Amino acid sequence: MDHLNAENAASYLAARGYPLRGAITALGGGVSNTVLLAETVHGRLVVKQALERLRVAEEWLADPARTLREASALRDVTEIFPAGAAPAVVFVDERNYIYAMEAAPEGAQDWKTLLLSGVIDPAVGGAVGQLLARQVEATRTAVPWRERYGDQRVFDELRLDPYYRFTAARHGELAPYFARAIARCREQATSLVHGDWSPKNLLIAGRKPMIIDYEVVHYGDAAFDAAFLLNHLLLKSYHRPQWRSRYGESAAAFWREAAPVVDTEGVKLHLGCLLLARVDGKSPAEYLFCETKPTLRALARDILVTPPGDVLELWNG
Repeated sequence: MDHLNAENAASYLAARGYPLRGAITALGGGVSNTVLLAETVHGRLVVKQALERLRVAEEWLADPARTLREASALRDVTEIFPAGAAPAVVFVDERNYIYAMEAAPEGAQDWKTLLLSGVIDPAVGGAVGQLLARQVEATRTAVPWRERYGDQRVFDELRLDPYYRFTAARHGELAPYFARAIARCREQATSLVHGDWSPKNLLIAGRKPMIIDYEVVHYGDAAFDAAFLLNHLLLKSYHRPQWRSRYGESAAAFWREAAPVVDTEGVKLHLGCLLLARVDGKSPAEYLFCETKPTLRALARDILVTPPGDVLELWNG
């Protein structure tokens, strides 16, 4: 396996028939990938390669073959989403666990950056909810999707183990709730699940979202994706309390679209677990202040032990 980086990407792309016309830019890639934006003679491409050892303090290993599964999922979801809602796959390099996709429109920004900078548009939240609802409705109890994506191993490696089991070990009194959430992912496997339905993976052009990063895709519990997105909006409302009501409006717009297609009680369970995991799991939210963490721990415990009647109540505190 050859490791891709900004220095060797030009020769790599040229050898595959995509010589450069402009620059190569290293994108974030999160903790688990190398991601590069390349200006080629055939257009702007994003090239992605999965890491075997993730960039976190705790040892965290994962199978890089997840990149190939991600490319397959992107090809499949473009058949069920509106045009432009997911990037088209350009090529796949199976030997090196690399694939290239079309870049988002110029000027698109990831939703996380917009939210943290105070650009908080509830209409975007609604559009994101519509996209998730479309994924759930189009794949619900669908045998071909279950057969292609029923293996939850990568999801377990990158989500259940570092988020749920690791956090449960630090909060033994709450371990039964995490066990229930893990069990739901197997027992309530009824639709395709992205597994990282996060603002950082939603690129916004105008008010239209493009979803990327299907590396933990699987057939599982749709409540997980809805909870994942709500958790990010909740975290940001404590990180930027001056904008809490606006984050709440975005959460409400998202929830109006997503709630009809997911199990609400499952969303509450996953939300409590995910909130605590982003404080004390292997991948804590990098923007949280230390003084905020005790409040979030208490809130996560409350969500698990005495779930709110309506998830939107959480933005009223």
